[in-house]
Amino acid sequence: MSSEGSSYKAVIRIAGVDLPGNVKVGYALPKIRGVGRSFSNAVLRGAGVNPDAPTGQLTDEEVSRIEDALREPGKYGIPSWLFNRQKDPFIGKSVHVVGPDLLIQLRKDVETMMKLKSWKGVRHALGLKVRGQRTRTTGRLGQTVGVKRKAIQQQQQQQLQQK
Repeated sequence: MSSEGSSYKAVIRIAGVDLPGNVKVGYALPKIRGVGRSFSNAVLRGAGVNPDAPTGQLTDEEVSRIEDALREPGKYGIPSWLFNRQKDPFIGKSVHVVGPDLLIQLRKDVETMMKLKSWKGVRHALGLKVRGQRTRTTGRLGQTVGVKRKAIQQQQQQQLQQK
């Protein structure tokens, strides 16, 4: 028990994210942006780490294998259909982007759509809904229409009462 207690860490840093040490590794990895449950299970299987082990009991070697598998998942036998950027238009091959790099890539994609003036790019530029949602009643900014109508009716009633 004393050897396990000394190797336990309350917080483990993987891919630039602090993960709690008391959570199973399989549930802790999805807290990293760009990593879901399926991808975390594939990474742990490829890196040879027990997904039921607490995160705080991982050795430094296991942490480095997990980080390497997150950076280069193809090297660990993870299929490309699990990657979040399949056939990347800028690189030309399938990659998996994790953490702040994912946010940068998404911003770059939106800027490219806006530059090309595609339909999605125009909707992004105008600040409207992009994925076909209805806009007649939802997605409005400012005061709602019903409140204005009620206020106008109250004003009209007051004017009628004054006459």
